[in-house]
Amino acid sequence: MGQVLNLFMKVALISFHSFLHPGGVKRHILGLFKEFKKKGIDIKIIVPRRKISENYGKNVILLGTSFPLNFGGSQSDFDIHFNPISIERTLKKEEFDVLHFHNVGLPSSLQIALSPSAFSALHILTFHSNIKGSKFLQNFPSFFYLFGKLCQWQLDGVIGVSPLILEFFKDFKGVKKVIPNGIDLDKFNPNVPKIKKFDDGKTNILFIGRIEERKGLIYLIKAFKILENKFSNLRLIVVGKGPLEKECRDYVKQNKLKGVVFEGEKTKEVPSYYKTSDIFVSPAIFGESFGLVLLEAMACGTPVVAFSNKGYADFLKGKSAEKFMAKPKDYKALAKKIELLIKDQKLRKKMSEQGIREAKEYSWEKIAEEVIDFYELCHKNKLKKRKIKLSILE
Repeated sequence: MGQVLNLFMKVALISFHSFLHPGGVKRHILGLFKEFKKKGIDIKIIVPRRKISENYGKNVILLGTSFPLNFGGSQSDFDIHFNPISIERTLKKEEFDVLHFHNVGLPSSLQIALSPSAFSALHILTFHSNIKGSKFLQNFPSFFYLFGKLCQWQLDGVIGVSPLILEFFKDFKGVKKVIPNGIDLDKFNPNVPKIKKFDDGKTNILFIGRIEERKGLIYLIKAFKILENKFSNLRLIVVGKGPLEKECRDYVKQNKLKGVVFEGEKTKEVPSYYKTSDIFVSPAIFGESFGLVLLEAMACGTPVVAFSNKGYADFLKGKSAEKFMAKPKDYKALAKKIELLIKDQKLRKKMSEQGIREAKEYSWEKIAEEVIDFYELCHKNKLKKRKIKLSILE
């Protein structure tokens, strides 16, 4: 560890997603930041600004501008630096040894990577998104080719949060490795307090996420309609907001579903919502690369049910919840999986205990160690490549 700290005295975690709203990349960056600080690493976060009023403290540098972009059934960001001089000024002042990009924002990522003061730093990319699942990109395969060439040109190492993601980087010649998302076990654990208004003896089913096409909430509501006709003591708690919220509310109203509660965004209370729930369901239909919400629920001791999109299937393989997946969009099969857990309290308890054990394998302490080791490996590989180039020139 001491050797690594001498090599990498200063690290930048660079997001191309706005920090204005909750999201998986944001949680990942903040988790890594917290653990790196514990280890004594000098670290800053670089994130684009969406609103003038944004301010996240001295450890977060607001650089560039983010515009919301609806992309492939989800919301993404279009990032640009209108003043490229500010990039060079920031990088020259901070003198980062590692520029650790999280996803790619165009043209922003190229503007940073090609800045003269970025030349000597390690360029690491953690890719979080399953872009192969994007309907838009499937229609423009040339983008994959161009993106692959840019990665080979500018990056020293690529991390995928799941094996699914590294499939896209199969032609990348540099160092690459699967390092999954981590979880803050101080925040997500079975000892967090419950939300009193929902702790009333009803069986609580929980959805947490953005209410958009990709997250598939409408299919969970349709499954809940089936279940509410069978069981009188159910509640579906929806935490999140998004463009399809009105459509989901209208369906609830038209079908006279009594047990659906829309809570809006509740960023700080998320662990308590998991703990208050008897079953967590993530009906995402495509585009998932890992399954962070599943991991968070498991860490809190909440059994999980999900659609078997590729990312979730990879994450749950070999875990206690592997059998509790249904084919995407098949809300009738989803209802049957949830029903098994509604009926069997002993099964819920067993899955709770197994989930807690499984989640401990993803502690940020372990994940941060893997990332640091990856930095060291990329550093050695970069030095080796330089020596080869020098020997050729001689």
